[in-house]
Amino acid sequence: MTFTTAPVRPRVGVVKFASCDGCQLTLLDLEDKLLALAERFEIVEFPEATSVRNPVGPFDILLIEGSVSVPEHLDRLQELRRQAKYLVTIGACATSGGIQALRNWADHDAFRAAVYAHPQYVDSLGTATPIAEHVSVDAELRGCPIDPDQLVELLTALATGRRPQLRDEAVCMECKRRGVVCVMVSKHIPCLGQVTQTGCGAICPRYGRGCYGCFGPREQANAAGLSRFLQQVGKQPREDVGRLFAGFTAYSEPFRSVVTEHGVPGPGSKR
Repeated sequence: MTFTTAPVRPRVGVVKFASCDGCQLTLLDLEDKLLALAERFEIVEFPEATSVRNPVGPFDILLIEGSVSVPEHLDRLQELRRQAKYLVTIGACATSGGIQALRNWADHDAFRAAVYAHPQYVDSLGTATPIAEHVSVDAELRGCPIDPDQLVELLTALATGRRPQLRDEAVCMECKRRGVVCVMVSKHIPCLGQVTQTGCGAICPRYGRGCYGCFGPREQANAAGLSRFLQQVGKQPREDVGRLFAGFTAYSEPFRSVVTEHGVPGPGSKR
């Protein structure tokens, strides 16, 4: 990705596809920082925050939350890509397909019938996929939801024409910095911290819970090795290991391969 000096008050859009809106709310929760960002950026499209609309751009920076899950998303996404100088995906749904991507391993009609009283009225795709499977993406912010400090860092970098400084390391490193006792060693709790990218502040291990991978796999993560360790040394049943990886970022490799190998419990699951 090449960064160039941004224009005065870059035009920013925030749009969503299939998601819970949590990552957009993270932007609104910046509070005082949001005021400073509003002085630096011109927010021209943000339905979560304002009724003033500019849904087609053009945008200097476009933040997209959510996965591609219904037919109308396909054409809309292509048009947004044409109108955006920098397209940034935010959150697990946009970067990994989200929790809804679990249907990618199952019978779509069975899942739809289990959720909706009248599934015949619900038009959806057979898969839920990340934005990058359909258009080119310039940058991504992981997490469910995203980390507000990473969002500020990315926007600041784009505004100043430099590369964003985002850590690429495991959650375990964050635990070490914060003095958090390893839950796998001390409590024998299964944890994905070894293979998950940091950004959350290791919040789950800090409260005595195992990481469940909401920031997705870090680069060169040995998910297959951790899967074998959990079964052979941790004595975890095969299906439980499958459930552990089948979370918010299950459709991202190498988590995807582990989930495919172990299967996904649920209506119409393909085992």
